[in-house]
Amino acid sequence: MEIRNAVHPDHAAIFDTEELREHFLIQGLFEPNRFKLVYSYYDRLIVGGVCPTSELTIDIDEKVIGSPYLLDRRELGLINVGGPGVVKVDGDPVDLGFKDGLYIGMGARELIFSSSEQDNPAKFYLNCAPAHTSYPNAVIALKDAEPTELGSMEQSNQRTIRKYIHPDGAKSCQLVMGMTTLEPGSVWNTMPVHTHQRRMEAYFYFGMPEDQVVFHFMGEPTETRHIVVRNEESVLSPSWSIHAGAGTGNYTFIWGMIGENQTFTDMDAVSMDVLK
Repeated sequence: MEIRNAVHPDHAAIFDTEELREHFLIQGLFEPNRFKLVYSYYDRLIVGGVCPTSELTIDIDEKVIGSPYLLDRRELGLINVGGPGVVKVDGDPVDLGFKDGLYIGMGARELIFSSSEQDNPAKFYLNCAPAHTSYPNAVIALKDAEPTELGSMEQSNQRTIRKYIHPDGAKSCQLVMGMTTLEPGSVWNTMPVHTHQRRMEAYFYFGMPEDQVVFHFMGEPTETRHIVVRNEESVLSPSWSIHAGAGTGNYTFIWGMIGENQTFTDMDAVSMDVLK
């Protein structure tokens, strides 16, 4: 399990390109038949991915989380961005299609991942957060995820937000998770921008051809930076940082948040005249 330390905003402001990528960008999430897990000291979120070509049991470093199994004091949300797959939670199989999600509550011991089609493997993107209460496991099918349409073609940001794990859907201790899809011709997300002083966020970008990129904007509002993100890569977003993106084409991203509360609209808006 890779560990990412927290970075002070004054320090991030002087990072060069490679340092920004080293601290905030997560790559290689879906190497065949192995887990990629990144433990962040921003609210101790774990970001990860797995592309199973055979049955694969999650393996963690007990020294990092202080427990012999991942969800002893944690909860987990995942969304499948690949072919059909199965997640066994303590022996109970759950079938997940493309863009279907799953919430697994604190206390689950054995997690086994597999693909239903060997030539079209599943790709499970996951967020795992500390928890103090156990909530029921829940499957969130794409068709059942609550949709909200925002933006316009005139502003190049027409998009649909779907909430998977949230207080009015699959309930959790502190994890909030969902997915935003931009319509063809739209490239901007989350502009005007905001910060989350009471929680951090992780973005996972996918649905892009290999020759396209997203410019993920981060940093304090008056010290903005950007990271070039490619298909199936993730970015850590600290509470002090903006988090917006502009792509060379439309794309989809999964967002996960943890922190002081689960109120989706709890954000600190930044007016356009403040950005630098």
